[in-house]
Amino acid sequence: MPKTRIDYLWIAAFAVLVTFAVPWFLWGDSRVVAGLPLWLWWHIGWMGLATVVFYQFTRNAWDRGMGEVTR
Repeated sequence: MPKTRIDYLWIAAFAVLVTFAVPWFLWGDSRVVAGLPLWLWWHIGWMGLATVVFYQFTRNAWDRGMGEVTR
């Protein structure tokens, strides 16, 4: 894949992570799962997903936008 297309995919991935980090669609929802509010489970799961995405970013695309690496 061309470098610019991969850059746009990373931008989209982080935009989705930021957009859904706050579960606004669960505001006012009083459901409880395993003794904790559903919105808290959403947050725990979302932070796990964000961790996986950021890990992949550090492994595959950390140098994006930094220019050529010279040694």
